[in-house]
Amino acid sequence: MLNKKSVRDIDVKGKKVIMRVDFNVPLDENGNISDNTRIIAALPTINYLIDQGAKLILMSHLGRPKGEANPKYSLEPVAQGLADALGKEVTFASDDIVVGESAKEATAEMKDGDVILLQNVRYRKEETKNGENFSQELASLGEIFVNDAFGTAHRAHSSTVGITQFLPAYGGLLIEKELRVMGGAIENPERPFAAILGGAKVSDKIGVINNLLEKVDSLIIGGGMAYTFLKAQGYEVGTSLLEEDKIGLAKELLHKAREKSVELLLPKDVVIAKEFKADAEHRTVSIDQIPADYMGLDIGEETQQAFKKTIEKAKTVVWNGPMGVFEMPAFAKGTRAIAEALADSDATTIIGGGDSAAAVKQLGYGDKMTHISTGGGASLELLEGKNLPGIEVLEDK
Repeated sequence: MLNKKSVRDIDVKGKKVIMRVDFNVPLDENGNISDNTRIIAALPTINYLIDQGAKLILMSHLGRPKGEANPKYSLEPVAQGLADALGKEVTFASDDIVVGESAKEATAEMKDGDVILLQNVRYRKEETKNGENFSQELASLGEIFVNDAFGTAHRAHSSTVGITQFLPAYGGLLIEKELRVMGGAIENPERPFAAILGGAKVSDKIGVINNLLEKVDSLIIGGGMAYTFLKAQGYEVGTSLLEEDKIGLAKELLHKAREKSVELLLPKDVVIAKEFKADAEHRTVSIDQIPADYMGLDIGEETQQAFKKTIEKAKTVVWNGPMGVFEMPAFAKGTRAIAEALADSDATTIIGGGDSAAAVKQLGYGDKMTHISTGGGASLELLEGKNLPGIEVLEDK
């Protein structure tokens, strides 16, 4: 997975480069971009290709228009947002069929360094089905394909995989970084190597836990998924989130951790409340004292300290999933404590996209991390040891 060619390995001067980016940005009710993080993340590759004299044709999805044209999901405001971020004109090809007259005309007249953005690739139902005709239409616009959309690399769509049947394919700088930092941490980490997993469900992370138990020195489990493990150890968890059908599996994973001599840490105390509400009355109790009508919504202070100790010793830390209901201030302290511990650490710190990335940024620790992954689902599959279809099809070194 790590030995793929990137844009640095090719000469693009004067060539039409069609590039898949992840411009799936949030828009407010007036259709304005409310967070341009994903646009900013793509700029290094875009600027690199412009500087190298490429003619750049960008494509992305936005939301879920379900395979038909829908003005609500038009990429037009994104073209403007990109133009502002680049400080240069971006031509928007507004065809509802994506590869239509305006796209063909605009690409025919391109000069070196020009930038075009195509309409939302998901306006075409063939996109998510990886339809060959649509893949070929996209490929007809360019001479080289570059994928820099790590967030969609785990999906085999026309604009990520299908197009590579017709054009030579390379990774962008963002994908190169994701593979180097995140892939490198999993393949060859500096030790001790600790992984922190949180979030709601064990079922979402079974493959990840299984794979990480082969690789890590310590595995920290918090968030909603911890209660299934605590139940597997014989604790009563009240009305906490619990996957009854996964208790047996949790027991097996605990056993596997012992067999592999992996230090597996679970909460020792938790913050509990009767209701799942921001203003619910709450208190901290030891895990053997959760009342039947209460639910755990965050890790307690003793747990925070224990988790911090393991983080302090580590040289590589990967974190995926919050420790509690971090959207509610009363139950965000555990997640904040982990973010602080990582921010203070000298280790290579990698945040695996999704909610943990949102939490780290929201709490103001974004710039203190070595790497924040741009893809939630894709980074999980990487942690799971799976091959990502959008990466596999890139040219090998």
